[in-house]
Amino acid sequence: MTRSWLPTGLAILLMAGCLPARSESIPAQLIDARLELMREVAAAKWIAGLPIADPAREAALLAELADSALRYGLEPEGVVRLFEAQINAARVIQSYWFASWESHRAAPPDTASSLGLDLRPRISALGEQILAALATAPAPADAYEFDQVVSVEGLPDADKFAIREALLTLRGYPNRLAQVVESGRLRIGMAADYAPFSAAGTDDAPAGLDVDLAAGLAADLGVSLEIVRTSWPSLIDDLLANRYDVGMGGISLTEDRARVAAFTRPYHADGKTPIVRCADLARFPSLEAIDQPGVRVVFNPGGTNERFVRERLMQATRMLHPDNRSIFDELVAGRADVMFTDRIEVELQTERHPELCAAMETNLTYQEKAYLLPRDAVWQGCVDTWLAARIADTTVDAAFERHGVIRRPPRGEVQALLPSSAGSLPHCQHSPN
Repeated sequence: MTRSWLPTGLAILLMAGCLPARSESIPAQLIDARLELMREVAAAKWIAGLPIADPAREAALLAELADSALRYGLEPEGVVRLFEAQINAARVIQSYWFASWESHRAAPPDTASSLGLDLRPRISALGEQILAALATAPAPADAYEFDQVVSVEGLPDADKFAIREALLTLRGYPNRLAQVVESGRLRIGMAADYAPFSAAGTDDAPAGLDVDLAAGLAADLGVSLEIVRTSWPSLIDDLLANRYDVGMGGISLTEDRARVAAFTRPYHADGKTPIVRCADLARFPSLEAIDQPGVRVVFNPGGTNERFVRERLMQATRMLHPDNRSIFDELVAGRADVMFTDRIEVELQTERHPELCAAMETNLTYQEKAYLLPRDAVWQGCVDTWLAARIADTTVDAAFERHGVIRRPPRGEVQALLPSSAGSLPHCQHSPN
């Protein structure tokens, strides 16, 4: 299978047989390609009169790479060691070329590529490719092979050895539970635009019942909580890119999502129902009355609200509104007539906006809310067991009530007698190697 992350030049060399094609040599090839750029970097700095070292930029780069490491299931400390060794090597290579040009052993450059527009983006892309390669291929164990692949002019053996040693000590996590516990970080993905589950306030900090429950999960695991902002259109892509560990915030359990991701047990049952201005209640007693020419139906993109509108309404005017946090203002202001959303949101918004009313007493669909997870049996077992315990000890019900809504148990929910402390949950136990 062709790996899309291979640089074009490197892919050509592999196909031509100029470099070893074994998977364990690929990280070394990418490191070599990254260090080869240092002559061009030196030329750009030489012409611009810039110093070789840039401590502030290097520190920021290492911090970004530590975050990126978790997206590839790699230990951040090991990733930082590996790129620190490459940064040190890059300085040495650039110093070599500066000394060559100063002594006229080599002709000084008179033109160079742009440092900001060309070279740094290429270096950054190669850094991501190195992480992607290490997530799927081992580091080269053979010192001779590594030395043959990484052969950049101006790179001393000591710096080459430091990079190889850092490669050998780098390790990945066996599963997501290990990653969360050992890194001390629980990353919760939220669109943060769906009250009462999660919605950003005036300070842009998400709040809601799922934010409360996320904090409880982090506390029970003994790790810090990080909210990662996602969106309904990018929800699955961000999960598959490992940008977060658990998706929360009122996510509906759907077949499409379940094909590529995992879910916990459902913790709330809901369904689509229309919300309208109270003055228009008599106009919209049914779905048929709403699906008429001239009726303006507003919806937010990327989730089950959009799907419902596109699948069930054929004659009404469908109006996309990009921000779910302000979408109800469209109804209040008279710029739209109807919105379809979950019953729990309708109940909350009719309290916040006295001008708005639920148009129907019954739901038009049945949907369950659950937490979205990567396909990782160990991690799924932990989060699912934790959620069952929190349902059993009424923590979940209390979170709903605290935010002014009532939880509706899904069909067939079993209140299993589970321990109330995460320390007693066998699926959440992890002992570092």
